[in-house]
Amino acid sequence: MNDEVRIGTRGSALALEQTRRVVDALVAVSPGTRFEIQTITSKGDDNPDDPIEGLGVGVFTTAIEQALHEHHIDLAVQSLKDLPTIETPGLVVIPVMERDDPRDVLVNRWGKEFINLPAGATIGTGSPRRIAQLKHGRKDIRFTPIRGNVETRLHKAQTADYDGIVLAAAGVRRLGMEEQITEYLSPHICAPAPGQGALAVQGRSHDIDLLATVLVITHRPTVAAVKAEREVLKSAGSGCQLPIGTYGQVEGETLKLFATVTATDGSMSYRVQVSGATEDPEVVGRAAYLQLIEQGAGELMRGLVR
Repeated sequence: MNDEVRIGTRGSALALEQTRRVVDALVAVSPGTRFEIQTITSKGDDNPDDPIEGLGVGVFTTAIEQALHEHHIDLAVQSLKDLPTIETPGLVVIPVMERDDPRDVLVNRWGKEFINLPAGATIGTGSPRRIAQLKHGRKDIRFTPIRGNVETRLHKAQTADYDGIVLAAAGVRRLGMEEQITEYLSPHICAPAPGQGALAVQGRSHDIDLLATVLVITHRPTVAAVKAEREVLKSAGSGCQLPIGTYGQVEGETLKLFATVTATDGSMSYRVQVSGATEDPEVVGRAAYLQLIEQGAGELMRGLVR
């Protein structure tokens, strides 16, 4: 492996903190290597006020992947949930380290749990998945788009435009701001995005020695869980904007996977729970998808991707 490795990431405080954690892990297994962090601006960063769903798949990842292809960087650190389920040709995605809490969290002005929010409360989130699932339980809540990094969204939650926000627990925790969390939402109420809470390293598929070093810092239960989760979304044939939620847990050699797809207006929701071997996470994910289809979710998913 080279004596110096350039690692690309977005420039937000969260992205830099996540990258530093990965670098610390890599230094521990390759102490003779110097790792240099380089920041790269994504399409999502350049368009902070535009709805994410209108910017397309790969909104936070394409610029970084291009830097890898052009050899401006050697590795990239990404949030796994932002990466498309179909790998970019010539690049490899490796989930690394033990993932943080995959759940979504609620922050609100009253310090109340979601079930006890006042009717008509305005909650900020731009995620179709979150909106669909939370509408299924509370049709009297108003959801409105919100953009920005974690700090910006937490600040907006205290303004007159919002009564609260929903966002990923992992980002809030990694920035040491968990005291602002009102409630950790149950994965069976608001199932996370596939791979949420996990970090991934991308590299060029031909850089065998470098990838071998990255593989040393993987966490087997995390890899199994996120591969199963992402297989559900991959089987559905869509990007990260489809309102599919998944939650994988490893117990010994058994992988348990909860998966759900919900109509965007919250009117209907299909839910399944499957189990399988940790050695076959893609099989478990595919089984969950097929069970959703058997329940009748196929027509709903086809309508959502049009």
